Formats: sequence, C-alpha cells, structure tokens
Amino acid sequence: MRLRFTLHARQQMERRAIPWSWVERIVASPSHRVRDPDDSTVERFYGPIHERDGRVLRAAVNTSSDPWRVVTVFFDRGMRGEA
Repeated sequence: MRLRFTLHARQQMERRAIPWSWVERIVASPSHRVRDPDDSTVERFYGPIHERDGRVLRAAVNTSSDPWRVVTVFFDRGMRGEA
C-alpha cells in the first residue's frame, strides 16, 4: 500500500517519535476503522502499538486521494484499551 504523508503528519510523527512503519502497519491492518465525522474524505485508523505498551495509535487518512494521504498521527488517549 502506498501512502503519502502531509507535512503536518511528518512533523507530528517526528515530534512524537512515531516511525512510518507503525503508521503503515495500522493503516494496512487496523483494529478499528471509522469515518471522520467532520470530513467524509477522511477515515480514522486505530491500532495498538505493542512497542509502546499497547498505546493506541490513530492515523487520520484521506482515503479519497490516490495514493492515500496521511493527514495526522497521534496516540489516542481516549482509545486506550479499546482497540
């Protein structure tokens, strides 16, 4: 799967020490996936990161673009234990 990363996503990944491989893994095989309620072109992909004690990574991805464009990435505190 080919992904493009916005400047914002790349900056957030660097700031939060999130490797590209984690984002690619979560998007390829999410434990949970939902449409963003504010933007119909964006989907939220969730998945636990075992390397970070199971914290849940959330990647917001514009799935209407080709290739898909990762908009932002962060650990979702509200989803801890949910994904």
